[in-house]
Amino acid sequence: MRVIEDKGGAIVVMLVSLFFIGTFPAIMTLLERRGRLPQHTYLDYSLTNLLAAVLIAVTLGQAGEAKPGMPNFFTQLTQDNWPSVLFAMAGGFFLGLGNLVSQYAWAFAGLSVTNVICSSMTVVIGTTMNYFLDGRINRAEILFPGVGCFLIAVFLGAAVHSSNAKDDAHKLSRSDLLRKLCCHFPATVLPDPEQPKNTKGSGEDINALAQTKPGSAEFIIQVEKRRSIKVIGSDKLIGLGLIFFAGTCFSLFAPAINLATNDQWHVLRGKGTPHLVVYTAFFYFSISAFVLGIGLNVWFLYRPMAGVPASTIGAYARDWNGRAWALLAGLLCGFGNGFQFMGGQAAGYAAADAVQALPLVSTIWAVIFFGEYRRSSRRTYLLLAAMLSMFVVAVAVLMASAGHRKT
Repeated sequence: MRVIEDKGGAIVVMLVSLFFIGTFPAIMTLLERRGRLPQHTYLDYSLTNLLAAVLIAVTLGQAGEAKPGMPNFFTQLTQDNWPSVLFAMAGGFFLGLGNLVSQYAWAFAGLSVTNVICSSMTVVIGTTMNYFLDGRINRAEILFPGVGCFLIAVFLGAAVHSSNAKDDAHKLSRSDLLRKLCCHFPATVLPDPEQPKNTKGSGEDINALAQTKPGSAEFIIQVEKRRSIKVIGSDKLIGLGLIFFAGTCFSLFAPAINLATNDQWHVLRGKGTPHLVVYTAFFYFSISAFVLGIGLNVWFLYRPMAGVPASTIGAYARDWNGRAWALLAGLLCGFGNGFQFMGGQAAGYAAADAVQALPLVSTIWAVIFFGEYRRSSRRTYLLLAAMLSMFVVAVAVLMASAGHRKT
């Protein structure tokens, strides 16, 4: 079995995890803005997210000879370790629910702000829990100033969202575009759930979007016309409510995995029963997230939320537009989570929460591909710069606090 035992290797896998976990939300947001139903996207994502966990378990978790107290993956599946398994599955439940809610929060509040606040909550709550669960192997004098930077970013993120929402409202109020938009979507033109949704959009819509300047009122309207979740005119508190709910879920998944792999609460029954190896824990974690994601999104096909059109299993099966991207998003998230846990097992889960600086990656994609914050006010730009600066400092500080777990 391959395990990471040095701090340098742990930091490398955490950086790879940071890139992967910061990129998959951009892919899912791109599909939603192209009109693909979020239920369809999440069902595809769930499949490859589980596939990544299986691949990690049967390769890294099974490779080489077993070590004392660290059995290989298939051996551990037969052991009496169900209390730890339940912790791992609880972690998968929290992460799966958080990712599902985030898919809607990205539409209402934007990719950057959603990930900033969610990640900051994850660090402020989850990292503090992990520090004590890990027996304080991370340097507190370095770790907690980093946590403080994330806490500041929570408030800056909320301020950026509020300021940008005012900027967009001001742009729309200066023209009759909002009136035209309200007349553009009569209830009779909603797509037939029995037909696969055309996520490519009409040539007219694509040309119109290409000809508008990112950040302009016309650009906002063209995006709104194509996307599957309509957000113009919605209460900004809806987006913040979704964000804080998702952030609370994200705060709990890493401590649950920590308990599953290190058994700090001594819940394993038999004496000498090995702790769950990180690969086995990640496998059970992903099974739980998969069941939750499939179950809820099949339900949402027929009873959708947030004004999204209804669909069917048949329509989902026939919807191949954007499917490859959704499958890629699942792989990136799966491998990103796996690498985060591998780094956390080696250097401490508190330090591994440095991957929660993923908004640095997401914001780059948001600005380049989605035109977020284009033509915004100077106040919004200053708040955005301050928010991202907090993340740059925070990720460096959390990684500097990495310790070494005694095995």
